[in-house]
Amino acid sequence: MARYRKKPVEVDAVHFDGTNRDEVADFMGQTGKVEETKVPGPGRGLHDGIVIHTLEGDMTASVGDWIIRGVRGEYYPCKPSVFAATYEEA
Repeated sequence: MARYRKKPVEVDAVHFDGTNRDEVADFMGQTGKVEETKVPGPGRGLHDGIVIHTLEGDMTASVGDWIIRGVRGEYYPCKPSVFAATYEEA
């Protein structure tokens, strides 16, 4: 078995705080649309969130998630704990 290390890469990201849907939409530009929705958890019931329509399909982001533009221009949501463990401000 071989071991691998993640290459250092810088990404652009915006933190979705529940009030900045327009900022997320501006960040994504023409590449994707953003719509308000309700998403499950944490806990019971549905909570505020957004659906991100991208070329890779629809993805949901909850309040607190980061929206990342990847190295190929793709967009995807990332949970805060994963973002903190993976990225630091450049």
